[in-house]
Amino acid sequence: MLKSKRYLYVGFMCNQAIEKIFKAYYVKTNGKQPPYTHKLIRLAEEGNLYSLMSEEQKDFLDIISPLNIEARYPTQKQELYEALSNDRCKEIIKETEDFILWIKKKLDN
Repeated sequence: MLKSKRYLYVGFMCNQAIEKIFKAYYVKTNGKQPPYTHKLIRLAEEGNLYSLMSEEQKDFLDIISPLNIEARYPTQKQELYEALSNDRCKEIIKETEDFILWIKKKLDN
């Protein structure tokens, strides 16, 4: 998707990856199904991850959360698309990978 310049979908897939690992963490730590939501901050808070996160990680959630474009209107999609570039998407991918590794370490404990 990055090579074909489908930047919205790069962001969307990064958002989805974080959502899924938040839900995995929630299940492991709470022993029950996570809330039915796509809101990353809510999942982090209810999964007791938010208080463990650095300010940089919280800032990243603010950036990645709107990239759940399924529920967005066309004008919002255009605004998001214009804010993304190849370099910005590479940064988002790297930050997503780092975030996932951080949570995986917590899952292993």
